[in-house]
Amino acid sequence: MVNLVEAQKPLLHGLIKLAGLRPTTVEIEPNTFMTFWVPASTLKNKKSESKSKSKSKSKPKPAVILIHGFAAEGLVTWQFQIGALSKKYSVYVPDLLFFGGSTTTNPDRSPAHQAACLAIALGKLNVSRCSLVGFSYGGMVAFKLAEMKPDLVESLVVSGSILAMTESVSEAELSRMGFKSSAELLLPTSVDGLKTLLKVATHRKLWFPNCLHKDYLEVMFTNRKERSELLEGLVIAEKNPDIPKFPQKIHLLWGENDQIFRMDIAQQMKEKLGEKATCEGIQKAGHLVHLERPCVYNRCLKRFLASVYFEETSK
Repeated sequence: MVNLVEAQKPLLHGLIKLAGLRPTTVEIEPNTFMTFWVPASTLKNKKSESKSKSKSKSKPKPAVILIHGFAAEGLVTWQFQIGALSKKYSVYVPDLLFFGGSTTTNPDRSPAHQAACLAIALGKLNVSRCSLVGFSYGGMVAFKLAEMKPDLVESLVVSGSILAMTESVSEAELSRMGFKSSAELLLPTSVDGLKTLLKVATHRKLWFPNCLHKDYLEVMFTNRKERSELLEGLVIAEKNPDIPKFPQKIHLLWGENDQIFRMDIAQQMKEKLGEKATCEGIQKAGHLVHLERPCVYNRCLKRFLASVYFEETSK
C-alpha cells in the first residue's frame, strides 16, 4: 500500500526546487548532521570558490532562516512561505536534530544545543547575518540562537512559542488543554491522537480520511524516543527565568485563536521583551497560523522583513 504522505514528497520537492532551493546536508561535528534546503546559488558557490571574487556587484539577498515546529519537518511546515519569500530573500530551511534527515549521537537534547548546531551549520553555509522565523518549538530554538549569536541574528519573527518552557507554564497549559504530558499532545501514537492534536492546533475544523492520518503518523513521527527526550529537554525548573536583553527587532506573529499558546501569552511576552518587540494577531487562525491563513501570514511576515531590510535603504 502506497503511503500518500510519502508519495507527495517528490511533488513538494519539485515545487521547492522551482523556488530556487536545493537539498544539502551539513556535518556539524562527527556523527552530527543537519539536513537543509538552501538557495541553489549557495551550493554553486561552494563548488566554485575560485570564482567567488567575481566582478559581479549585485547585492546579495538577505538571508531568512525558517525553523519548524515539533509535528513536521522543515519543508512541510513552511511549504506556503518558501515561494513567497524566495524572490527577495535567500531562504534556508533546516531540519532540526531528529527531524527529517538530521541526526546526532550527542546526548544533549536542549534547545540551546539545537541552536548551537544550527549556528555552526549556517557558518558552514557562509551565512554571516540573517533573520530567523521560528514556529512553536522552532521559536524556542530561534530565541536561544538570537540570544547566543546576536552578531548572526539581525531580527526575529516568532509564532506560537514562548521564551522558555518552565515547569509551571508546562503544567498549567497542558492541564488547561486536558493533557497529562507534552508527549501525549505532540507525539500522538494513534489516528485519534493525531486528530486531537490537529483539533487543538487549528481554528477551523479540518477533515482528512483516516488513512491519511495513519500515513502522516508513519512519515512525520519518527525518532520517537529522541523526540520525547527533546520535549523533556525543553522544560526548565525555574519559575521566573531571566529575560534576555535582545538587541534584535522581534515580531510576534500569532493566530488570535491559538489554543496552545494563547494570544494573551504573546502580548505579555511583548511587554517583557521591551520596546524593540511588536505583536500582531491574525484573525480566524489557531496555532498553525502559517498553514491556516498563509496569504495573510506571508503578507505580515514580508511587511516586517521589509521594515528590517528595505525601509532603511529607501530613506
